Amino acid sequence: MWHLITAPVLLPMLTALVIMLPPVHYSPMRRRWLSMISAAIQLILALMLLLQVQQQGMLHYAVGNWQAPFGIILVADKLSVVMVCLTSFLALGAISYGSAGEDEKGSFFHPLFQFQIMGINGAFLTGDLFNLFVFFEVLLIASYALLIHAGGKNKTKAAVHYVVLNLSGSAIFLFALAVLYGTLGTLNIADMTVKVAALPAEDMMLVKAGGLMLMIVFALKAAVLPLQFWLPATYSSASAPVAALFAVMTKIGVYALLRVYSSVFGEGAGPLAGLAADWLLPAGLATIALGAVGVMASRDFRKLVANLVLVSVGTLVSLVALQTELSAAAALYYTVHSTLVTAALFLLADLIANQRGKAADRLVSGRRVIQPVLLGGLFILAALTVAGLPPFSGFIGKLMLLQAATEPTSRLLLWSFILISSLLVIIGLSRAGSTLFWRISGSDASGEKAAPLQVFGVCWLLLASPLLVAFAGPLTGLSQQAAAQLYDTAGTVDIILRQPASQGDTP
Repeated sequence: MWHLITAPVLLPMLTALVIMLPPVHYSPMRRRWLSMISAAIQLILALMLLLQVQQQGMLHYAVGNWQAPFGIILVADKLSVVMVCLTSFLALGAISYGSAGEDEKGSFFHPLFQFQIMGINGAFLTGDLFNLFVFFEVLLIASYALLIHAGGKNKTKAAVHYVVLNLSGSAIFLFALAVLYGTLGTLNIADMTVKVAALPAEDMMLVKAGGLMLMIVFALKAAVLPLQFWLPATYSSASAPVAALFAVMTKIGVYALLRVYSSVFGEGAGPLAGLAADWLLPAGLATIALGAVGVMASRDFRKLVANLVLVSVGTLVSLVALQTELSAAAALYYTVHSTLVTAALFLLADLIANQRGKAADRLVSGRRVIQPVLLGGLFILAALTVAGLPPFSGFIGKLMLLQAATEPTSRLLLWSFILISSLLVIIGLSRAGSTLFWRISGSDASGEKAAPLQVFGVCWLLLASPLLVAFAGPLTGLSQQAAAQLYDTAGTVDIILRQPASQGDTP
Protein backbone atom coordinates (compact mmCIF):
# COMPACT_ATOMS: atom_id res chain seq x y z
CA MET A 1 0.00 0.00 0.00
CA TRP A 2 3.04 2.30 0.21
CA HIS A 3 2.89 2.97 -3.51
CA LEU A 4 -0.81 3.89 -3.52
CA ILE A 5 0.07 7.57 -3.15
CA THR A 6 1.73 7.48 -6.59
CA ALA A 7 -1.30 5.99 -8.35
CA PRO A 8 -3.12 9.32 -9.02
CA VAL A 9 -0.02 10.50 -10.91
CA LEU A 10 1.17 7.32 -12.58
CA LEU A 11 -2.14 5.79 -13.68
CA PRO A 12 -3.32 8.71 -15.89
CA MET A 13 0.20 9.02 -17.34
CA LEU A 14 0.32 5.32 -18.25
CA THR A 15 -3.22 5.48 -19.60
CA ALA A 16 -2.29 8.36 -21.90
CA LEU A 17 0.74 6.45 -23.19
CA VAL A 18 -1.26 3.27 -23.85
CA ILE A 19 -4.00 5.18 -25.68
CA MET A 20 -1.41 6.59 -28.08
CA LEU A 21 -0.07 3.12 -28.95
CA PRO A 22 -1.54 0.78 -31.56
CA PRO A 23 -3.98 -0.93 -31.64
CA VAL A 24 -5.78 1.32 -29.13
CA HIS A 25 -4.93 4.54 -30.96
CA TYR A 26 -6.63 3.41 -34.17
CA SER A 27 -9.96 2.55 -32.53
CA PRO A 28 -12.16 5.38 -31.17
CA MET A 29 -14.18 2.88 -29.15
CA ARG A 30 -11.07 1.41 -27.51
CA ARG A 31 -9.77 4.86 -26.67
CA ARG A 32 -13.06 5.78 -25.06
CA TRP A 33 -13.46 2.64 -23.00
CA LEU A 34 -9.86 2.64 -21.83
CA SER A 35 -10.10 6.29 -20.81
CA MET A 36 -13.40 5.82 -18.96
CA ILE A 37 -12.28 2.61 -17.23
CA SER A 38 -9.05 4.31 -16.17
CA ALA A 39 -11.01 7.27 -14.77
CA ALA A 40 -13.22 4.90 -12.76
CA ILE A 41 -10.17 3.04 -11.40
CA GLN A 42 -8.54 6.37 -10.51
CA LEU A 43 -11.63 7.30 -8.47
CA ILE A 44 -11.56 3.95 -6.64
CA LEU A 45 -7.84 4.29 -5.88
CA ALA A 46 -8.32 7.88 -4.70
CA LEU A 47 -11.04 6.74 -2.28
CA MET A 48 -8.76 3.93 -1.07
CA LEU A 49 -6.01 6.48 -0.47
CA LEU A 50 -8.44 8.67 1.48
CA LEU A 51 -9.40 5.68 3.64
CA GLN A 52 -5.71 4.92 4.24
CA VAL A 53 -5.03 8.52 5.30
CA GLN A 54 -8.05 8.39 7.59
CA GLN A 55 -6.71 5.28 9.29
CA GLN A 56 -2.97 6.01 9.38
CA GLY A 57 -2.75 9.79 9.29
CA MET A 58 -0.58 11.82 6.94
CA LEU A 59 1.48 9.78 4.48
CA HIS A 60 4.58 10.87 2.60
CA TYR A 61 6.48 9.06 -0.10
CA ALA A 62 10.14 9.57 -1.06
CA VAL A 63 10.65 8.91 -4.76
CA GLY A 64 13.86 6.90 -5.22
CA ASN A 65 14.22 6.79 -1.42
CA TRP A 66 15.69 10.33 -1.35
CA GLN A 67 14.33 11.60 1.93
CA ALA A 68 13.09 15.14 2.60
CA PRO A 69 14.15 17.85 2.16
CA PHE A 70 16.46 16.70 -0.65
CA GLY A 71 14.30 14.33 -2.68
CA ILE A 72 10.98 14.46 -4.50
CA ILE A 73 8.35 14.03 -1.81
CA LEU A 74 4.67 13.27 -2.34
CA VAL A 75 2.46 14.14 0.64
CA ALA A 76 -1.00 12.73 1.19
CA ASP A 77 -2.94 14.48 3.94
CA LYS A 78 -6.71 14.81 4.17
CA LEU A 79 -6.81 18.09 2.26
CA SER A 80 -4.75 16.92 -0.72
CA VAL A 81 -6.47 13.54 -0.97
CA VAL A 82 -9.95 15.08 -0.88
CA MET A 83 -8.87 17.28 -3.80
CA VAL A 84 -7.60 14.21 -5.66
CA CYS A 85 -10.94 12.46 -5.05
CA LEU A 86 -12.73 15.56 -6.36
CA THR A 87 -10.60 15.57 -9.53
CA SER A 88 -11.20 11.86 -10.14
CA PHE A 89 -14.97 12.21 -9.65
CA LEU A 90 -15.05 15.19 -12.01
CA ALA A 91 -12.86 13.50 -14.61
CA LEU A 92 -15.14 10.46 -14.87
CA GLY A 93 -18.16 12.65 -15.65
CA ALA A 94 -16.27 14.83 -18.14
CA ILE A 95 -14.64 11.89 -19.97
CA SER A 96 -18.00 10.09 -20.20
CA TYR A 97 -19.59 13.16 -21.74
CA GLY A 98 -16.71 13.64 -24.17
CA SER A 99 -16.87 9.99 -25.23
CA ALA A 100 -20.30 10.57 -26.77
CA GLY A 101 -18.64 12.15 -29.82
CA GLU A 102 -16.89 15.33 -28.72
CA ASP A 103 -13.58 13.46 -28.52
CA GLU A 104 -13.55 12.80 -32.27
CA LYS A 105 -13.72 16.49 -33.24
CA GLY A 106 -9.99 16.87 -32.71
CA SER A 107 -6.82 14.84 -32.20
CA PHE A 108 -5.48 13.20 -29.04
CA PHE A 109 -8.41 14.22 -26.83
CA HIS A 110 -8.11 11.30 -24.40
CA PRO A 111 -4.29 11.30 -23.97
CA LEU A 112 -4.31 15.06 -23.36
CA PHE A 113 -7.19 14.67 -20.90
CA GLN A 114 -5.24 12.03 -18.96
CA PHE A 115 -2.05 14.11 -18.95
CA GLN A 116 -4.00 17.04 -17.54
CA ILE A 117 -5.44 14.84 -14.79
CA MET A 118 -1.90 13.71 -14.03
CA GLY A 119 -0.74 17.31 -13.66
CA ILE A 120 -3.70 18.28 -11.47
CA ASN A 121 -3.25 15.31 -9.13
CA GLY A 122 0.49 15.91 -8.94
CA ALA A 123 -0.06 19.56 -7.99
CA PHE A 124 -2.26 18.45 -5.09
CA LEU A 125 0.11 15.74 -3.85
CA THR A 126 3.53 17.34 -4.22
CA GLY A 127 5.41 18.33 -1.09
CA ASP A 128 7.71 20.97 -2.58
CA LEU A 129 7.30 24.13 -4.62
CA PHE A 130 9.59 23.20 -7.50
CA ASN A 131 7.57 20.09 -8.29
CA LEU A 132 4.43 22.18 -7.91
CA PHE A 133 5.85 24.26 -10.77
CA VAL A 134 6.58 21.09 -12.77
CA PHE A 135 3.06 19.74 -12.36
CA PHE A 136 1.64 23.17 -13.18
CA GLU A 137 3.50 23.03 -16.47
CA VAL A 138 2.29 19.50 -17.22
CA LEU A 139 -1.36 20.42 -16.73
CA LEU A 140 -0.96 23.73 -18.55
CA ILE A 141 0.66 22.18 -21.64
CA ALA A 142 -2.20 19.69 -21.86
CA SER A 143 -4.75 22.46 -21.32
CA TYR A 144 -3.28 24.54 -24.15
CA ALA A 145 -4.02 21.76 -26.63
CA LEU A 146 -7.39 20.85 -25.11
CA LEU A 147 -8.54 24.46 -25.27
CA ILE A 148 -8.29 24.54 -29.07
CA HIS A 149 -9.77 21.04 -29.43
CA ALA A 150 -12.10 21.04 -32.47
CA GLY A 151 -10.70 24.40 -33.62
CA GLY A 152 -12.52 27.65 -34.29
CA LYS A 153 -11.76 31.38 -34.28
CA ASN A 154 -13.04 32.02 -30.75
CA LYS A 155 -11.05 29.11 -29.32
CA THR A 156 -7.86 30.21 -31.03
CA LYS A 157 -8.20 33.78 -29.79
CA ALA A 158 -8.94 32.66 -26.23
CA ALA A 159 -6.07 30.18 -26.37
CA VAL A 160 -3.57 32.87 -27.35
CA HIS A 161 -4.54 35.03 -24.36
CA TYR A 162 -4.54 32.00 -22.06
CA VAL A 163 -1.11 30.79 -23.21
CA VAL A 164 0.55 34.23 -23.02
CA LEU A 165 -0.77 34.92 -19.53
CA ASN A 166 0.19 31.52 -18.18
CA LEU A 167 3.66 31.69 -19.70
CA SER A 168 4.08 35.05 -17.95
CA GLY A 169 2.87 33.47 -14.73
CA SER A 170 5.34 30.60 -15.14
CA ALA A 171 8.20 33.06 -15.57
CA ILE A 172 7.22 34.89 -12.36
CA PHE A 173 6.92 31.51 -10.62
CA LEU A 174 10.51 30.67 -11.56
CA PHE A 175 11.76 34.06 -10.34
CA ALA A 176 9.94 33.51 -7.03
CA LEU A 177 11.42 30.03 -6.63
CA ALA A 178 14.91 31.34 -7.40
CA VAL A 179 14.61 34.06 -4.76
CA LEU A 180 13.24 31.69 -2.12
CA TYR A 181 15.76 28.93 -2.85
CA GLY A 182 18.66 31.38 -2.88
CA THR A 183 17.59 32.69 0.51
CA LEU A 184 16.28 29.60 2.28
CA GLY A 185 18.30 26.87 0.56
CA THR A 186 15.23 24.66 0.15
CA LEU A 187 11.90 24.45 -1.67
CA ASN A 188 10.43 21.62 0.40
CA ILE A 189 7.31 23.17 1.95
CA ALA A 190 7.84 21.63 5.41
CA ASP A 191 11.51 22.61 5.43
CA MET A 192 10.63 26.13 4.27
CA THR A 193 8.26 26.40 7.21
CA VAL A 194 11.17 25.71 9.58
CA LYS A 195 13.59 28.02 7.77
CA VAL A 196 11.17 30.97 7.58
CA ALA A 197 10.43 30.70 11.31
CA ALA A 198 14.16 31.16 12.03
CA LEU A 199 14.86 33.68 9.27
CA PRO A 200 17.49 36.35 10.03
CA ALA A 201 16.38 39.97 9.67
CA GLU A 202 18.68 40.69 6.72
CA ASP A 203 16.91 38.05 4.58
CA MET A 204 13.40 39.11 5.52
CA MET A 205 12.71 41.39 2.56
CA LEU A 206 13.95 38.88 -0.03
CA VAL A 207 11.68 36.16 1.32
CA LYS A 208 8.80 38.60 1.49
CA ALA A 209 9.37 39.53 -2.15
CA GLY A 210 9.44 35.84 -3.12
CA GLY A 211 6.28 35.17 -1.14
CA LEU A 212 4.42 38.04 -2.79
CA MET A 213 5.51 36.88 -6.25
CA LEU A 214 4.11 33.46 -5.42
CA MET A 215 0.85 35.12 -4.42
CA ILE A 216 0.66 36.82 -7.83
CA VAL A 217 1.24 33.49 -9.60
CA PHE A 218 -1.37 31.62 -7.58
CA ALA A 219 -3.84 34.49 -7.95
CA LEU A 220 -3.37 34.33 -11.72
CA LYS A 221 -4.00 30.57 -11.72
CA ALA A 222 -7.08 31.08 -9.56
CA ALA A 223 -8.34 34.02 -11.69
CA VAL A 224 -8.52 36.52 -8.83
CA LEU A 225 -9.24 40.14 -9.74
CA PRO A 226 -7.41 41.95 -11.39
CA LEU A 227 -5.94 38.79 -12.97
CA GLN A 228 -9.30 37.25 -13.87
CA PHE A 229 -9.94 38.69 -17.33
CA TRP A 230 -8.73 35.55 -19.17
CA LEU A 231 -11.26 33.22 -17.55
CA PRO A 232 -14.73 34.07 -19.01
CA ALA A 233 -13.58 33.95 -22.64
CA THR A 234 -11.40 30.87 -22.10
CA TYR A 235 -13.98 28.76 -20.28
CA SER A 236 -16.91 29.79 -22.45
CA SER A 237 -15.06 28.99 -25.69
CA ALA A 238 -13.71 25.58 -24.64
CA SER A 239 -15.59 22.43 -25.59
CA ALA A 240 -18.00 21.21 -22.91
CA PRO A 241 -15.97 18.34 -21.35
CA VAL A 242 -12.81 20.48 -21.39
CA ALA A 243 -14.61 23.40 -19.68
CA ALA A 244 -15.97 20.93 -17.11
CA LEU A 245 -12.46 19.72 -16.27
CA PHE A 246 -11.24 23.33 -16.23
CA ALA A 247 -13.70 23.95 -13.36
CA VAL A 248 -11.11 22.43 -11.01
CA MET A 249 -8.17 24.34 -12.53
CA THR A 250 -8.86 27.59 -10.67
CA LYS A 251 -9.15 25.57 -7.45
CA ILE A 252 -5.51 24.54 -7.85
CA GLY A 253 -4.52 28.18 -7.44
CA VAL A 254 -6.74 28.48 -4.37
CA TYR A 255 -5.29 25.25 -2.97
CA ALA A 256 -1.74 26.55 -3.46
CA LEU A 257 -2.63 29.80 -1.68
CA LEU A 258 -4.15 27.84 1.19
CA ARG A 259 -1.24 25.40 1.44
CA VAL A 260 1.64 27.89 1.25
CA TYR A 261 0.18 30.76 3.29
CA SER A 262 -1.08 28.55 6.11
CA SER A 263 2.28 26.78 6.56
CA VAL A 264 5.31 28.62 5.15
CA PHE A 265 3.81 32.02 5.96
CA GLY A 266 1.51 30.85 8.76
CA GLU A 267 1.42 31.75 12.43
CA GLY A 268 4.97 30.56 13.07
CA ALA A 269 6.51 32.76 10.37
CA GLY A 270 7.17 35.68 12.72
CA PRO A 271 7.04 39.06 10.94
CA LEU A 272 6.01 37.29 7.70
CA ALA A 273 2.94 35.65 9.25
CA GLY A 274 -0.24 36.47 7.35
CA LEU A 275 1.83 37.82 4.45
CA ALA A 276 -0.95 37.63 1.89
CA ALA A 277 -4.03 38.17 4.08
CA ASP A 278 -4.25 41.93 3.59
CA TRP A 279 -4.12 41.49 -0.18
CA LEU A 280 -6.34 38.44 -0.59
CA LEU A 281 -9.44 39.59 1.31
CA PRO A 282 -10.18 42.72 -0.77
CA ALA A 283 -9.20 40.90 -3.98
CA GLY A 284 -11.50 38.01 -3.12
CA LEU A 285 -14.45 40.24 -2.29
CA ALA A 286 -13.93 42.26 -5.47
CA THR A 287 -13.85 39.02 -7.48
CA ILE A 288 -17.18 37.97 -5.93
CA ALA A 289 -18.71 41.31 -6.93
CA LEU A 290 -17.30 41.16 -10.45
CA GLY A 291 -18.49 37.59 -10.96
CA ALA A 292 -22.01 38.40 -9.73
CA VAL A 293 -22.24 41.41 -12.06
CA GLY A 294 -20.95 39.19 -14.87
CA VAL A 295 -23.72 36.67 -14.19
CA MET A 296 -26.30 39.43 -14.56
CA ALA A 297 -24.67 40.87 -17.70
CA SER A 298 -23.94 37.61 -19.55
CA ARG A 299 -25.56 37.27 -22.95
CA ASP A 300 -25.00 33.54 -23.31
CA PHE A 301 -25.30 30.66 -20.90
CA ARG A 302 -21.70 29.44 -21.14
CA LYS A 303 -20.34 32.85 -20.18
CA LEU A 304 -22.83 33.00 -17.32
CA VAL A 305 -21.45 29.73 -15.97
CA ALA A 306 -17.89 31.04 -16.40
CA ASN A 307 -18.82 34.02 -14.23
CA LEU A 308 -20.22 31.62 -11.64
CA VAL A 309 -16.71 30.17 -11.47
CA LEU A 310 -15.43 33.68 -10.67
CA VAL A 311 -17.97 34.00 -7.84
CA SER A 312 -16.80 30.71 -6.34
CA VAL A 313 -13.12 31.67 -6.71
CA GLY A 314 -13.69 35.01 -4.99
CA THR A 315 -15.53 33.28 -2.17
CA LEU A 316 -12.75 30.76 -1.65
CA VAL A 317 -9.96 33.35 -1.76
CA SER A 318 -11.81 35.45 0.84
CA LEU A 319 -11.91 32.39 3.09
CA VAL A 320 -8.21 31.73 2.56
CA ALA A 321 -7.52 35.31 3.68
CA LEU A 322 -9.20 34.63 7.06
CA GLN A 323 -6.54 31.98 7.83
CA THR A 324 -8.47 29.99 10.42
CA GLU A 325 -9.41 26.34 10.71
CA LEU A 326 -13.10 27.24 10.36
CA SER A 327 -12.50 29.09 7.12
CA ALA A 328 -10.31 26.30 5.70
CA ALA A 329 -12.98 23.69 6.51
CA ALA A 330 -15.67 25.80 4.87
CA ALA A 331 -13.44 26.38 1.84
CA LEU A 332 -12.87 22.65 1.35
CA TYR A 333 -16.56 21.72 1.47
CA TYR A 334 -17.50 24.65 -0.75
CA THR A 335 -14.74 23.74 -3.23
CA VAL A 336 -16.18 20.27 -3.77
CA HIS A 337 -19.72 21.59 -4.15
CA SER A 338 -18.93 24.53 -6.45
CA THR A 339 -16.52 22.65 -8.71
CA LEU A 340 -18.91 19.81 -9.50
CA VAL A 341 -22.03 21.92 -10.00
CA THR A 342 -20.33 24.44 -12.30
CA ALA A 343 -18.81 21.56 -14.29
CA ALA A 344 -22.31 20.06 -14.66
CA LEU A 345 -23.62 23.44 -15.85
CA PHE A 346 -20.94 23.62 -18.58
CA LEU A 347 -22.07 20.21 -19.85
CA LEU A 348 -25.74 21.18 -19.57
CA ALA A 349 -25.11 24.40 -21.50
CA ASP A 350 -23.73 22.32 -24.37
CA LEU A 351 -26.78 20.03 -24.41
CA ILE A 352 -29.14 23.01 -24.46
CA ALA A 353 -27.15 24.73 -27.23
CA ASN A 354 -27.26 21.62 -29.39
CA GLN A 355 -31.07 21.58 -29.27
CA ARG A 356 -31.86 25.28 -29.82
CA GLY A 357 -30.73 25.63 -33.42
CA LYS A 358 -28.95 28.86 -34.38
CA ALA A 359 -29.79 30.48 -31.04
CA ALA A 360 -27.51 27.93 -29.36
CA ASP A 361 -26.91 28.99 -25.74
CA ARG A 362 -27.43 32.71 -26.33
CA LEU A 363 -29.98 34.21 -23.96
CA VAL A 364 -32.44 35.13 -26.69
CA SER A 365 -35.65 33.51 -27.90
CA GLY A 366 -35.06 30.38 -29.95
CA ARG A 367 -36.37 26.95 -30.81
CA ARG A 368 -37.86 24.74 -28.16
CA VAL A 369 -35.39 22.14 -26.92
CA ILE A 370 -36.16 18.56 -27.91
CA GLN A 371 -36.05 17.26 -24.33
CA PRO A 372 -37.55 20.08 -22.24
CA VAL A 373 -38.45 17.90 -19.26
CA LEU A 374 -35.02 16.27 -18.96
CA LEU A 375 -32.95 19.38 -19.60
CA GLY A 376 -35.31 21.67 -17.68
CA GLY A 377 -35.24 19.35 -14.66
CA LEU A 378 -31.45 19.17 -14.71
CA PHE A 379 -31.24 22.95 -15.07
CA ILE A 380 -33.52 23.54 -12.06
CA LEU A 381 -31.52 21.12 -9.92
CA ALA A 382 -28.21 22.71 -10.92
CA ALA A 383 -29.53 26.28 -10.52
CA LEU A 384 -30.91 25.64 -7.04
CA THR A 385 -27.66 23.98 -6.02
CA VAL A 386 -25.32 26.69 -7.30
CA ALA A 387 -27.52 29.46 -5.87
CA GLY A 388 -27.24 27.92 -2.39
CA LEU A 389 -30.93 27.31 -1.75
CA PRO A 390 -32.07 24.58 0.68
CA PRO A 391 -32.05 21.60 0.79
CA PHE A 392 -29.11 21.37 -1.62
CA SER A 393 -25.36 21.27 -0.93
CA GLY A 394 -24.88 24.94 -1.78
CA PHE A 395 -27.00 25.88 1.24
CA ILE A 396 -24.81 23.87 3.61
CA GLY A 397 -21.68 25.27 1.99
CA LYS A 398 -22.82 28.86 2.38
CA LEU A 399 -23.84 28.27 5.99
CA MET A 400 -20.30 27.08 6.66
CA LEU A 401 -18.94 30.14 4.85
CA LEU A 402 -21.01 32.53 6.96
CA GLN A 403 -20.07 30.77 10.19
CA ALA A 404 -16.36 30.95 9.28
CA ALA A 405 -16.32 34.74 9.65
CA THR A 406 -15.94 35.29 13.39
CA GLU A 407 -14.48 38.81 13.58
CA PRO A 408 -17.03 41.66 13.27
CA THR A 409 -15.33 43.36 10.30
CA SER A 410 -14.78 40.20 8.28
CA ARG A 411 -18.29 39.02 9.16
CA LEU A 412 -19.86 42.23 7.91
CA LEU A 413 -17.88 42.18 4.66
CA LEU A 414 -18.19 38.47 3.91
CA TRP A 415 -21.88 38.21 4.78
CA SER A 416 -22.72 41.26 2.69
CA PHE A 417 -20.84 40.13 -0.40
CA ILE A 418 -21.94 36.50 -0.23
CA LEU A 419 -25.63 37.23 0.38
CA ILE A 420 -25.88 40.00 -2.23
CA SER A 421 -24.00 37.91 -4.81
CA SER A 422 -26.31 34.96 -4.08
CA LEU A 423 -29.32 37.16 -4.80
CA LEU A 424 -27.80 38.33 -8.09
CA VAL A 425 -26.98 34.73 -9.04
CA ILE A 426 -30.58 33.69 -8.39
CA ILE A 427 -31.85 36.55 -10.55
CA GLY A 428 -29.37 35.77 -13.33
CA LEU A 429 -30.17 32.05 -13.37
CA SER A 430 -33.91 32.72 -13.28
CA ARG A 431 -33.59 35.02 -16.27
CA ALA A 432 -31.46 32.47 -18.13
CA GLY A 433 -33.84 29.61 -17.41
CA SER A 434 -36.94 31.50 -18.46
CA THR A 435 -35.23 32.59 -21.69
CA LEU A 436 -33.84 29.19 -22.61
CA PHE A 437 -36.97 27.18 -21.89
CA TRP A 438 -39.91 29.59 -22.21
CA ARG A 439 -39.07 32.22 -24.82
CA ILE A 440 -39.86 30.14 -27.90
CA SER A 441 -39.68 31.39 -31.48
CA GLY A 442 -39.04 29.98 -34.93
CA SER A 443 -39.73 26.45 -36.16
CA ASP A 444 -40.24 23.36 -34.08
CA ALA A 445 -37.38 21.71 -32.22
CA SER A 446 -34.77 19.95 -34.33
CA GLY A 447 -31.44 18.26 -33.83
CA GLU A 448 -30.38 15.21 -31.89
CA LYS A 449 -31.39 14.07 -28.45
CA ALA A 450 -28.76 13.92 -25.75
CA ALA A 451 -26.72 10.73 -25.98
CA PRO A 452 -26.85 8.35 -22.99
CA LEU A 453 -23.21 9.05 -22.12
CA GLN A 454 -23.90 12.80 -22.16
CA VAL A 455 -26.87 12.42 -19.82
CA PHE A 456 -24.77 10.18 -17.58
CA GLY A 457 -21.97 12.77 -17.43
CA VAL A 458 -24.34 15.56 -16.31
CA CYS A 459 -26.27 13.36 -13.86
CA TRP A 460 -23.04 11.96 -12.42
CA LEU A 461 -21.79 15.44 -11.54
CA LEU A 462 -25.15 16.62 -10.22
CA LEU A 463 -25.38 13.47 -8.08
CA ALA A 464 -22.73 15.05 -5.88
CA SER A 465 -25.21 17.60 -4.49
CA PRO A 466 -27.61 15.11 -2.84
CA LEU A 467 -24.63 13.04 -1.71
CA LEU A 468 -23.05 16.08 -0.07
CA VAL A 469 -26.34 16.67 1.75
CA ALA A 470 -27.03 13.03 2.67
CA PHE A 471 -23.52 12.63 4.12
CA ALA A 472 -23.16 16.21 5.33
CA GLY A 473 -22.25 15.10 8.87
CA PRO A 474 -19.21 12.94 8.07
CA LEU A 475 -18.15 15.18 5.15
CA THR A 476 -18.17 18.38 7.20
CA GLY A 477 -16.33 16.44 9.90
CA LEU A 478 -13.74 15.39 7.32
CA SER A 479 -13.41 19.02 6.23
CA GLN A 480 -12.77 20.10 9.81
CA GLN A 481 -10.19 17.33 10.29
CA ALA A 482 -8.44 18.35 7.07
CA ALA A 483 -8.33 21.97 8.22
CA ALA A 484 -6.95 20.99 11.63
CA GLN A 485 -4.27 18.88 9.96
CA LEU A 486 -3.42 21.72 7.59
CA TYR A 487 -2.82 24.17 10.45
CA ASP A 488 -0.90 21.64 12.55
CA THR A 489 2.38 22.77 11.00
CA ALA A 490 4.49 21.36 13.84
CA GLY A 491 3.01 17.91 13.32
CA THR A 492 3.48 18.14 9.56
CA VAL A 493 7.13 19.17 9.91
CA ASP A 494 7.77 16.34 12.38
CA ILE A 495 6.26 13.72 10.05
CA ILE A 496 7.92 14.87 6.82
CA LEU A 497 11.37 15.90 8.08
CA ARG A 498 11.93 13.59 11.04
CA GLN A 499 10.15 10.36 10.13
CA PRO A 500 11.39 8.19 7.23
CA ALA A 501 9.08 8.27 4.24
CA SER A 502 7.81 5.24 2.37
CA GLN A 503 10.66 4.14 0.15
CA GLY A 504 9.94 4.58 -3.54
CA ASP A 505 12.43 1.88 -4.53
CA THR A 506 11.13 -0.78 -2.13
CA PRO A 507 8.64 -3.34 -3.56
